[in-house]
This record gives sequence, C-alpha cells and structure tokens, in this order.
Amino acid sequence: METTIARCWANPPCPQTSLYSYSHAHGLTYSKNRGMPKYFSSRFLRSLDANKLSCANSASNGWRLSAVLTQQDGVVSAVAPPTTEKAKESGSPLRFTEVVVDGSAASPRERIESTVSITVVGASGDLAKKKIFPALFALYYEDCLPKHFTIFGYARSKMTDAELRKMISGKLTCRIDKRANCEDKMDQFLQRCFYHSGQYNSEDNFKELDKKLKEHEAGRVANRLFYLSVPPDIFVDVVRCASRSSSSAIGWTRVIVEKPFGRDSESSAELTRGLKEYLTEEQIYRIDHYLGKELVENLSVLRFSNLVFEPLWSRQYIRNVQLIFSEDFGTEGRGGYFDNYGIIRDIMQNHLLQILALFAMETPVSLDAEDIRNEKVKVLRSMRPLQLEDVVTGQYKSHVKGDTRYPGYTDDNTVPKNSLTPTFAAAALFIDNARWDGVPFLMKAGKALHNRRAEIRVQFRHVPGNLYKRNFGTDLDQATNELVIRVQPDEAIYLKINNKIPGLGMRLDRSNLNLHYAARYSSEIPDAYERLLLDAIEGERRLFIRSDELDAAWSLFTPLLKELEFRKVAPELYPYGSRGPVGAHYLAAKYNVRWGDISGELRQ
Repeated sequence: METTIARCWANPPCPQTSLYSYSHAHGLTYSKNRGMPKYFSSRFLRSLDANKLSCANSASNGWRLSAVLTQQDGVVSAVAPPTTEKAKESGSPLRFTEVVVDGSAASPRERIESTVSITVVGASGDLAKKKIFPALFALYYEDCLPKHFTIFGYARSKMTDAELRKMISGKLTCRIDKRANCEDKMDQFLQRCFYHSGQYNSEDNFKELDKKLKEHEAGRVANRLFYLSVPPDIFVDVVRCASRSSSSAIGWTRVIVEKPFGRDSESSAELTRGLKEYLTEEQIYRIDHYLGKELVENLSVLRFSNLVFEPLWSRQYIRNVQLIFSEDFGTEGRGGYFDNYGIIRDIMQNHLLQILALFAMETPVSLDAEDIRNEKVKVLRSMRPLQLEDVVTGQYKSHVKGDTRYPGYTDDNTVPKNSLTPTFAAAALFIDNARWDGVPFLMKAGKALHNRRAEIRVQFRHVPGNLYKRNFGTDLDQATNELVIRVQPDEAIYLKINNKIPGLGMRLDRSNLNLHYAARYSSEIPDAYERLLLDAIEGERRLFIRSDELDAAWSLFTPLLKELEFRKVAPELYPYGSRGPVGAHYLAAKYNVRWGDISGELRQ
C-alpha cells in the first residue's frame, strides 16, 4: 500500500480557521482537531495551491507545500514540490509545523509510522548520568516513550556504546511497585542507547551523528530531541551544528536548554538571540526542573478546582506568602561554578520566581501553554523593582559540631578566598496589582543550613474581632491559619487550623489538616525530569519558560545584582548547619512577618 504525506508551513503559522475555510469553500475534507496532526483527503492535497492559500490575518504569508513523501513497502521517499515564486521571494528556511496524512480517497485515514531520536549532548556529565538517562529509563519502564525511539549520548569523551551503557546502568532504578521485570526492561532500554563522540562546535561531527541517527530511524518519519546538558557558553555552538547538520528533514526538531540562561538581562538576551538564529521560539524548551515537581504542578489544581481556596487567594485574606528553599549541604565540588552565579541567580531568579508567578497569576483562559504563560508574564511585569534594603545576603563559614568540622564556603579550593558570592539570600518582593497590592512575598534560599526543604507558606490574616483571642494570649500569630505546600522532601499539603482540645475546659490547640502524599498515594512520585522530558517529546510547552518570561524575570533581578556587585556588599556570615543569617529575621520583622519554617519548629 502507498501512503502520501505532505507538510505545510506558514510564517507566521496560519490559524486553523483559515485552512478550514479554504477546505469548506472547495468542498474538501479537513479534520479540525486542535493540538493534533491535521488530516486531509487526497482531493485536498491535489488542490493545495501554495500561492492561493493564505492566512486570514496575513495574506502575504501563505501556507506552502514544503514536502511530499511516499511510503511503499515500508520505504519512505521524499519529493520536493515545485518551488513557487512566493517561496523563492521569502528566502526563509523551511519550518515544519503541521503534519498532513493522506490515504486514498476511499481508504480510512492513517498516520505514517514515526520515530523519536533523543540526543543527550554532554552525556558524560553528572546531570546526564544522574538525572536525564534515569528519567528516560523511567519513562520507558512506564511505557510512556513511543514505540520506536533511539537514545544517543554525545560528548567529547571517547567512549563505545558498551561503555556508555555500563556508565549509565548503575544509575537506573525501577519503580518500587513494578520490580518483577526490572532487569529485562533495563536490558531492553540499554540496547536502544548509543554513543557518538564529537566536538560541540564541529558541524562535521554532527553530520556523522546525523548518519547514525538515520540508520536507526530506518526510513520512518524522524522526530529529534536534543537535550543540552552542557555549559551555557557552548549552547549556541551546539545549536548551530545540530540545526545545520543533524536536524530532522521531515519531522520536528526540538532543543531542551538547561539553566543558567545568562547572568543578567544583557547576557540572557544575547543567548536568546544566538539560539534564535538557528531555531524558532517554538523549538526552544527552556527547562526549569522545579516546574516539573509534583506539588508545583498541583498549585493550579489546588487553587482553581477547589472553591474553598480561590475566593481567599488575594490581599483581602492573605497576609504574606513565603517561598523557602534550603539545603543542608554546601557547594561540595561545585564551588567554581557556583561562585560565578551565587544563590540569587542559581535559585531565586528562576526556581522560586517561577513558583511565585504560578502562585500569583490570574485565572488563565484555558490550560493551553500560551494562556498559562501569558498570565505568568503579567505577574512578573507587575512586580516592583527589588531594592537593596529589601534584600539580605549571607555566606556560610566553617563550623565544628562534636568531632566533625564542616568547611566554610571559601575553604573550597575552587573558590577565591575573598569571594563575596552569597550562599544565602532573603528578599521581600511585591506585586503591584489589584489582587496582591501590599502583600509581601518573602523569598529565602540558602546552602549549608540546618535542614533540606522547599515549600510555600501562605499565612492568612488574623480573624477580625476573634472571640477566642484571650485563649491565645498576646501572640495572635498562634491563631493565624497557614497553608503549607511542601514541595520536597516528603511531599505534603497541610492547613493549620485552630481546634478545641477535647475536655470540659476551653483549651485551644493548633492542628493540621494534612494531605501526606506518601500515606495517601501508594505510587511513587515521578521525578521532575521525567515529566518535563515527556512534555518535550509530546510538544507540551506549559512547564517550559518562554523568552519574554525570561526577560521579565531578569529585568527584576539584574539591577539588584549589579548594585550588589558594584558596592561590593559583604554577605553576613553564618555557621554551617545553622538557620542562616540573623538579618533575615530582621527583614521579615520589617514587614511584621515571622518565617513560618522556624517559628513553627520552635512551637513544636
């Protein structure tokens, strides 16, 4: 049987209504299925005129037939259509955006077989070994990857396929509830993993990769995903080589880019310009793995699907919001990298600010990626510029506990002895819009603290005219309701309420209404990288960062970072394993706030 496929593209992309109107006017069959490939009858393809079919809102940018393929007996061959005068004038590279599948007029519509090739660039690095390959295996173990897929590791290190498989096999684990066929699944997965050694700036090396990919794609429609697990200074080199030498000719090509996305507004804009020389915005997937955390993704569900929360989600009822990130270890060998960025760039400007935007955004029109990201951008653009007096920085110093000496930040041989890079920061941020005017959003992030946690704390206002205030004494904060969303570890959502202790007297107690994930759900929570990799393969962009989001985030923090560096502000020292600098408590007190993570511990 022979199947014919055509791909259409437009710059900018045409709305579906344009195609529908065209097909309806000419009596053609067109399936208007949002978010899925578009299916056309044979008659539609024969009638498709690249010069006449135009976008309703942009007659100068019409749809053009960019490739026609035929498949017979499993072999795919491509035929380029005649070049139209309009296509010649545009001079733009082909950008495939829609798939059109055509059976015969009498036969049912069918989709041609496709494959996904995933290339991990920087495959010998720690991130690839510890996170990316295990996440891909977890997706395979859960049967979430396509039927046909291939994984390639690419790095400068010389390595064979067998050596790559041995390197990553020790990091692969199976789901707790499905260990029976673990070894078989692992062997099957490893047999689909291959390696190619090459330079990151060599188009010839990427052409060799392209040849290997084609061998494994075996004539199927090839979709290709590149994961850039490399330093940001070589992002553009890799993208240039991959785009020119190993992008898919007849399928989609997508690139996942890891943070950091620059050091400030200027370097971030320069990186974006460099990437967009070779990719469209739709091909770039800027990953922030915290957006893939289960409890972060649950934020919108908690708020928008529970009537009890949405009416309270404003300045009228919320007194302050705290976003807290702490690690109980130091830089541990990453000092050289970390010293170039610091805790504000590493954690606050991306992880915590993205969570804040999700928390504070208005109700989106829909759950489509662009609608959600539009609302996040509005929040970021409404935020008040950060002032130096609303920020506290710290740096951990050595500390002896018992017989153990914990090293200070500058004890790391890769860190300059006179480094002023903060390993801790606390900040008060404000959103100047009708919903959040006057509500302090307090951020706190640090390394080498007394525990490991990431959580969102929502402290509600005091009850007006509280009948039971005498039972709480002078500390009304004890009577304040608090919603806590613990992102990690030991995921949970709990609401602190006031309750009468059973008995004849009137004694009140503060209790928790607790949703503890480990107790409530038996299944293991997927790693954030699993969710984000699967979304990238499926083309779901909701949890990835758009370029204007990135610009808005950097515009908020860049002036502060430059002022800290220009004034050479010395961070407050705090002992390794402590609760952080005292200045953080003064900052919270300035806005009549107590840090919930510490005050809660003291009351227990």
